[in-house]
Order: sequence, then C-alpha cells, then structure tokens
Amino acid sequence: MRDRTEGRGLATRAIHAGERPDPTTHAHRTPIYATATFTFDSAAEKEDAVDRSLAWEPGAYFYSRTGNPTNRALEEKIASLEGAEDAVVSSSGMAAVAATLFAHLAAGDHLVAGEELFAITHVLLDEDFPRRDIGVTRVDMTDLVALEAAITPQSRALFLECSTNPRLRIPDLPAIAEIAHGHDLLMIADNTFLGPALLRPLEHGADLVLHAATKYLSGHGDAVSGVVSGRKTLIDPIRKQTDTLGQAASPFSSFLVQRGVRTLPLRSRVASVNAARIAAFLKEHPKVDWVRYPGLASHPDHAVARRLLGELFGAMVTFKPVGGLEAMAAFTDHLRLCDIGVSLGDLHTLVYPRPKDGGIIRLSIGCEDVDDLLEDFELGLSFVP
Repeated sequence: MRDRTEGRGLATRAIHAGERPDPTTHAHRTPIYATATFTFDSAAEKEDAVDRSLAWEPGAYFYSRTGNPTNRALEEKIASLEGAEDAVVSSSGMAAVAATLFAHLAAGDHLVAGEELFAITHVLLDEDFPRRDIGVTRVDMTDLVALEAAITPQSRALFLECSTNPRLRIPDLPAIAEIAHGHDLLMIADNTFLGPALLRPLEHGADLVLHAATKYLSGHGDAVSGVVSGRKTLIDPIRKQTDTLGQAASPFSSFLVQRGVRTLPLRSRVASVNAARIAAFLKEHPKVDWVRYPGLASHPDHAVARRLLGELFGAMVTFKPVGGLEAMAAFTDHLRLCDIGVSLGDLHTLVYPRPKDGGIIRLSIGCEDVDDLLEDFELGLSFVP
C-alpha cells in the first residue's frame, strides 16, 4: 500500500489522522470492529498479543474491553488534534473523568478542583472520593491567589474546566500550569465546552486534557463517549483503570465520534460565529437581565479568552431573562425551532433551563442559519412578562 500522510493543518488532521484504508478490503472508512475477542494461529501468538496489549502497546489486540482497532483509530485522531503523544477513549465523559482521577490519585492524596464543574463530577468528588480517602478543596480557578493557597503537601493534581459549566468562566491556563508545576502537581483540564479546534490545553501547560466526546467531538447527539489525551506515561495508568473498571468505549460509538470529528473545525467555526451573534442580540434585549459569553467585552475573563482563543469564543452562551423562573419558562416553552435538552455540542441548538440556578438558561448554539435562531429567540422573549 502506498505511503500516506495525515497532513499538517488541523482541518486536514481532523479528517485524515488515525485513518487509512482497511488493509483487508481497502474500505475507505475505518470499519466498526464489532467483535468481543480476537483469534490467533497459535498459543504463542495469543500470549504475545496478551502481553503486548497489557503493556498498552498500540496495535496489539486480544479482547475488545482492553483494545479495539476502531477505538484505536479514534484515539490516534484525537491525540493528533490535541498535540498529544497518546489518548484513550472510554464509555462516557464521566468514565474519562473518573478513570483519570483514580489513576493518578491514591488514598491520602489531595485534589484541588474548580468550584464550578459538571454536576456528576461534583457527585464523584463529594461521594466517591471520601470513600477512597482522597481529599478535595474547591477553589475559583480564576483566582490565582486562592488557588495557590488551596494547595497542601498532600496535593497531587489540579482539575479544572477550561470553560466552566454553566457560567462560562475562562481560567488562565498558562498561569495555572506555572503554579501546578511549581508544586509538582498534574494539571488536568476538562475541555468539553470548547474542543480542540478552538483550544488545545496541552499547548498551554496542561498535562492531561479530557472531553466528554459525546459533545463537540461527536457533534451529532448520537453517541456517548469520553477521551483523555497526554503523555503516554500518564495515559497508560488511565488506560489500565478504564480496562479494570470495564469502562471501555463501544466501537460503534467510536465510529460515530470519528465521523463527527472530521467536521469539528467546520462546526466549531460556524457555531462560534452564530453564538457571537446570539450573545450580542441578547445583551441588547430589554427582557434580558444579563448575558455571559467569553466573546463579549463585558465578560469578566474576556482578556484571558481573547489571549487563549483568538477570535472564536465557542458556542456556549448563558443568560438570565428579567423575571426569574417565570421568565425562564416563558422563554423556553414558546420556542418553535430550538429544543429543550440537557446536552450540548450538537449541530442542533439546545436550550437548557436551570431553575435550581435561579432561572438562568444555558444555550448550546448549533449550526443553523443564525437568522432563524434570532427569530426563534425573539419569539421566546416576546412571551417574557
């Protein structure tokens, strides 16, 4: 088979990295290897495959919980986009979070975590960490003085979201990395809300970057998956944890996520441009109390966001209509185009009302024609008392 290149540009690598024609059939797309086990011509060949697989050697397979070629193709693609040595996929974003933290923290250790995180990450830290005797201190990751003060002699890692859920704060990654490495701590960044087309935390000092691949990497709302990228010496313990806890990715899900990643740079640009228009519209609307979007000059971290992200600030927007819970419901319940849903990162715009947060609304802006979105939001706001 002829020599092949994955290219240099991000969009080219999003399409080509990790993929090549199937060596048996020459199928253009990576097949779904829907198999539980792999077979061998001899006992010695089987033992060699098991040994290589359990040493986490790429391309060695004996059982799909431990390794699968479809999953590996996705891992290679994500590692290329992140600028990482290796990556491991798992069954969900929370599987990636849990496997990463459990692989690198032991009883008696301490984690410094962002105070604003995904709800189930809070459950993990509140309920599972105490049972493992792992301490946690939460801190506002945009307050570098408070961050450094939270570090203890038992601290082993920092865990943060690159754009927080749901208020979209943007921590200063290079400054945090300097603090982390000054204390010999791992810096673990959850970049689910932005994705590698907009931000690559490893380039800014993070040691590990993870995603709920369900969101922007997949981009089509039809797969549940997670992924972690970084140096192989850091990924191998996570891969072992993923295997031990049975958190392996489904090859079908990896096939779907791989399909989605091919268009990630295109989707990220369109959705970010749409979100900027939506945020500007909401900021000027008389029935909107406040808007949080990193691309607005009024955002508290706008200068950091511009330094890290450039001209594209992501597709997440959070706002609060005037009037609290009644206003929240009046807006969401009268939309005709955008759907109410709890996820994000889809081609479709999703609207997430959050009554427990005082009636704020989190928007995941999609790739529709922005004029249609503006018309729908104007309609919803017209019902706000």
